[in-house]
Amino acid sequence: MDLLLALLEDGVLAAVASVGFGSISNVPYRAFAGCAILSSAGHMTRYMLMNVLGIHILGAAFVAALLIGLLSVPVAKFWHVPPETYSFPALLPMIPGMYAYRTVESLIKCVANPDESEFVHYSYLFDYNAVMCVMIVAVMVIGVVMPVVMFGKVSYWPVKKDKIK
Repeated sequence: MDLLLALLEDGVLAAVASVGFGSISNVPYRAFAGCAILSSAGHMTRYMLMNVLGIHILGAAFVAALLIGLLSVPVAKFWHVPPETYSFPALLPMIPGMYAYRTVESLIKCVANPDESEFVHYSYLFDYNAVMCVMIVAVMVIGVVMPVVMFGKVSYWPVKKDKIK
């Protein structure tokens, strides 16, 4: 029961964040429900993979982004909005904020510490957190773009692709 409540809380908070990101990204009002659904599904998938199955954040983020990308194609066709309209606001709540924060924090501590052993320690933390942050964002982008590219002919586009030259 605790897992179900945690999962629902995670999904609802991700949906709220996604609608917020969608509103500042100038997403049409009719697309807010799609953003919320995709974000909730992706974030809850990542939560389950990490906390129940013990999968590393890189793999969990890739699978969640892939799910968002796969769901964005039919949702885009249903609401007649390009799939990127849904998929990118849905990804934003999964940005690894703690890794980015720890990267900046360790850089500041690295520069502020004159002791060589502590400098090396914070330099290592900076490298690790920066690489993890970049890798997580990269696998999320790859995961969400793959289905949109693969199923682009099935998806909705406001202008026919053969007319674009």
